[in-house]
Amino acid sequence: MKRAWLAFITIPFLLFYALPVGAVEKEERKWQDETIYFLMVDRFNNGDNSNDLNIDTKDPKTYHGGDFEGVIKQLDYIKDMGFTAIWLSPVFDNAEDGYHGYWVSDFYKTDEHFGSMETFKQLVKEAHKRDIKVILDFVVNHVGPEHPWLKDSSKADWFHPKQAEDGDDQQEREDSWLQGLPDLNQDNPEVRKYLIDAAQWWITETDIDGYHLDDVQNVPVDFWSEFTQKIKGAKSDFYLLGEVGSKDPREIVQYDKAGFDGLLDYPLNEDLRTAFAKPDQPLEALLAAAEGNGEVYEAPFLMANFMDNHNTVRFTRDAVQNNQHPGARWRLALTYLYTVPGIPVVYYGSEIALDGGEEPDNRRQMNFMTDKELIDYITQLGELRNQHPSLTRGSFDLLHEKDGMAVYKRTYKDEVSIIAINNTSKSQDVTLTEEELEKDKEMRGMLSGDLVRSTDGKYKLVLDREEAEIYSLADRSGLNIPYLTVMGAVYAAFFIFIFLVWRRAKRKRS
Repeated sequence: MKRAWLAFITIPFLLFYALPVGAVEKEERKWQDETIYFLMVDRFNNGDNSNDLNIDTKDPKTYHGGDFEGVIKQLDYIKDMGFTAIWLSPVFDNAEDGYHGYWVSDFYKTDEHFGSMETFKQLVKEAHKRDIKVILDFVVNHVGPEHPWLKDSSKADWFHPKQAEDGDDQQEREDSWLQGLPDLNQDNPEVRKYLIDAAQWWITETDIDGYHLDDVQNVPVDFWSEFTQKIKGAKSDFYLLGEVGSKDPREIVQYDKAGFDGLLDYPLNEDLRTAFAKPDQPLEALLAAAEGNGEVYEAPFLMANFMDNHNTVRFTRDAVQNNQHPGARWRLALTYLYTVPGIPVVYYGSEIALDGGEEPDNRRQMNFMTDKELIDYITQLGELRNQHPSLTRGSFDLLHEKDGMAVYKRTYKDEVSIIAINNTSKSQDVTLTEEELEKDKEMRGMLSGDLVRSTDGKYKLVLDREEAEIYSLADRSGLNIPYLTVMGAVYAAFFIFIFLVWRRAKRKRS
């Protein structure tokens, strides 16, 4: 009797959850679907006190204690926010005070402050268990100021002789000792072979999924052509992200053709920061840059979009200097970052609006005991990006832009997402026509639950000041007669069953 009772109770729920949800069929994940969290290992989380060697958390120019174990312990935190990949600052053995990882002294060892090679391998394994990819920062332009090679006379030609600062032309940039760091001569076949061998070794030894390559513009293009070709052969679907610190797309594109999958979009970054640092800023230049990338780069959807990183002043500082609340500014900026073509890269601490000026102030310690409001918003964005392929693979169509109010559309197969961003200090309304969106549908807000129905072939959406919404275009909702009929029949049968059981029990008592 109890089994029959449970069966009848379960039927309505089974019917409800068996209903089709109408989502786009899940496809194999590609790099353009990723969302990257960039962290500096030393400043993220201290998980193992045994490797706290000469740390000083009050000195911004030395080690603070972050390590591999600390990253492992926060992988769930990263995953819960919707991030699908982590980019780690260099982990190689570094010179004294090389907390940032860019003063390499040994390419085949981990830094003793971060942990052992075995712990790093465990980090990669734990990340992969959570379906998180690992990108490692690999330095090929220079080594640390006291590298052993400098004292080896047989390796004198491993370095460029010039010790100039940044040059104005290509050749001078490639040969200069930037910030006094010994500049490697990649034209030397031995240097070239060493760097490529080391990069391949880390892939086969640790099973990482990608490299970020710094100072790309300071290394000969022909080196990158060989490097990218051979690294690609070490592991299938290995991602190579280059960093060219230029604001000119024409300068960046030559490296795009050298085999990199994507490049950090510095030209877009300047427009991003200008547009979202305060309200009432036009988004026209920003949106034009997003559209124009398709004409410049071979794979614009693999370009990396970012608000700030370890080389820039933090975006929070921009907002503060404009007397703005950082949370509101970050919400709008991140909504844009997560919904335009390209891979969003979020610098650690952005989720708590961490402040910071010029380096090393922009590399403050992460604080996990803080307000969660912005974290919740990032989590919501991450869920939507992971669930809706139109946000990662869809075409890009600008529908409206005026004085900071923008609406654009992403379309992938049968899925249509509409993103509305009100970067102004007043409420705004926009009317979209059937030429822009299919009529007799409805726009369902996925951030705050707004609902906009088609009326006479038009959609009128209204957004409060400094707010954003991501809509899904769907069939108009209404009464589901077939479903209600089935549910009515089930419940009728259920109550008849209960009535018969009650009568039978009553007769037995009599």
